[in-house]
Amino acid sequence: MTKSEKVDFVIRTLKKLYPTIPVPLDHKDPYTLLIAVLMSAQSTDVRVNLITPLLFAKADNPYDMIKLSVEEIREIIKPVGLSPMKAKGIHGLSKMLVEKYDGIVPSELELLEEFPAVGHKTASVVVSQAFGIPAFPVDTHIHRLMYRWGLTNGKNVIQTEKDAKRLFPKELWNDLHLQIIWYGREYSPARGWNLEKDIITSTIGRRTVLNEYYKIKKTR
Repeated sequence: MTKSEKVDFVIRTLKKLYPTIPVPLDHKDPYTLLIAVLMSAQSTDVRVNLITPLLFAKADNPYDMIKLSVEEIREIIKPVGLSPMKAKGIHGLSKMLVEKYDGIVPSELELLEEFPAVGHKTASVVVSQAFGIPAFPVDTHIHRLMYRWGLTNGKNVIQTEKDAKRLFPKELWNDLHLQIIWYGREYSPARGWNLEKDIITSTIGRRTVLNEYYKIKKTR
């Protein structure tokens, strides 16, 4: 199967599995999405969705958020982990939004990346999900699956993002980003992987990945 055929197979399979695509993080506007994505670093979407309502009940906009102290924010978001860094980031970016952007989250990727605690992936998620601008944020699921499928060399997320953008049509980036994440969670996880359920990897997966899977399975 050529790389082009692999790409077509991925697109068709994901479209069948996920004709409608839920957004993992609960939010109501670009600001609450930005905060939720920042909080999701090294945490789970489920846990973040349990904590954001508690935070947003006190402050769901940058003007109210800067009225809270960093310590107050930290106490609320402790369960998501890395709370000292995240609390400083939430307060700092809220202050910057108020002082520089009249409380409005900018839609430009480069501007978002200038905010405290906002990296390329977080900024990419916000522009794609909040503003509908094509982006291809790469998380651990996408990085893992792109390698398993033989669509990237797996060296780092930067290369994986470049390969994803090169291989997939730009108009599908936003959908595919979410579809691959859901697929990775449901059919091709890092642990407890069952290749029989993983139709995409079992069909187009790179040989070294498949051989390693069966080698591990035999030892169990």
